[in-house]
Amino acid sequence: MHASITAAYLARYRSAAADAPVELLPLTGAQRRFLITRRLAPQSRSDVVPLFFAYPRGTVDQERLARAAARVAARHPALCGGFATVRGTPVLRVGGPSVEAARIVVAPGGTAREALREALLDWPADGPALRLLVAQEPDGDEELLALALDHAACDEQSLGALSAEIGAAYEQDGTDGSDGPDGSSSAGPGPQALADYRQAVELQLAAENAAGGPAAQAHWGRRLGGLTGAGGGAATSTGMLTERLPAADGAARRAVFPALLDAVGTAAHRLHRASGALRPGAGGGALALGYPWGGRPPGAPAALGCFLNTLVHPAAPGPAVADRADTGLDDLADAWWDDLDHADTPFDEVVRAARTAGSPWSGALDAMLTLEDLHRRPPLVLGGVPGRETHLAGRPLAAPLAVSASHGDDLLVRFAWDRDRFPEADAHAAFDGLLAVLRHHLHARHRLDSHV
Repeated sequence: MHASITAAYLARYRSAAADAPVELLPLTGAQRRFLITRRLAPQSRSDVVPLFFAYPRGTVDQERLARAAARVAARHPALCGGFATVRGTPVLRVGGPSVEAARIVVAPGGTAREALREALLDWPADGPALRLLVAQEPDGDEELLALALDHAACDEQSLGALSAEIGAAYEQDGTDGSDGPDGSSSAGPGPQALADYRQAVELQLAAENAAGGPAAQAHWGRRLGGLTGAGGGAATSTGMLTERLPAADGAARRAVFPALLDAVGTAAHRLHRASGALRPGAGGGALALGYPWGGRPPGAPAALGCFLNTLVHPAAPGPAVADRADTGLDDLADAWWDDLDHADTPFDEVVRAARTAGSPWSGALDAMLTLEDLHRRPPLVLGGVPGRETHLAGRPLAAPLAVSASHGDDLLVRFAWDRDRFPEADAHAAFDGLLAVLRHHLHARHRLDSHV
């Protein structure tokens, strides 16, 4: 039986932390992946999670925003100190708030969107964990705010909590000079915040360690042994297409994610076949479609941080839309539910299982999918003004194809692709195919729901 990657990390962490002059906190599996990746490739860009909000010109008071952000960050260990490697072991070194708030100058002839995009591309490799960047449209009546975090410090649940807390702190600025309720101050998080964060991470690591055993290895070997290793990887020159669909409800709402898995898989196969990336002989082999999944372990404090895993779906080429049965999504959904039973298996263990089962897959993802529920993430409200969330095209991607779906008053689907690998005409055709598959599944679920 192989040694657990998580158990080996915990042994190294305890050794490194035992005689450290400052407090060191352990990292979740996802955090370690982000940190190790940037250490191995110092020239690569950090994984950044940005939200973009538009406000009427003159809304944002930068100094007030900076004070609010620093006060909020001081409550959360993940936004204080910095990620470091001590004796070869990735850790979080406890310290003060790791925050930057700044106005970004828009170049002559440029736009606020271009200025923010360039600023985020220059994200320092060693921090800060949270940046709030404001740029004003030179000839418009709006200013744009980027609320951006190092992905090693946040997940989707953290984004919702953070936007709410920053808005509240901005509103209270100057009215209450006391420390936070957990004893935090501008110097850093208080004892209770540190204890809660440590407990949450340790529970996450325990779950990851338990999910790395033989049963999980066998499951992921069966599921991913047929991955082709088509040639995924990061993309820097990217384009974006968007479409708004009606919000799904009833049976259709429950089917949104497996429907997206099928639709994105179909689009990925179309693109990779057109580009010649699928290796000769791979035929109908599966592509590695990654998606973030996770949450706080049962019983864990609601600590802000990165408590997720990247799961991998073996995306197989599907039949034409006209040949798909109304119930054709059921088998895929059943297999996906089985995967969720092993959702805590660390990504590195999953890669090892796939390769042991005979796949040439390196671990590079051929496509990425994210789905967010906007009802769980409020807009950032500054001075009583709610920001209008917007999106920026052209940002780097962790895979040659990335699809993001936001479910709120409607279902917004954003399709971003690597311009250096896939011609625009192929991307448009793949996106059309994705939407056709997605509409088919959601309409089929609506029909089934109406006959229940």
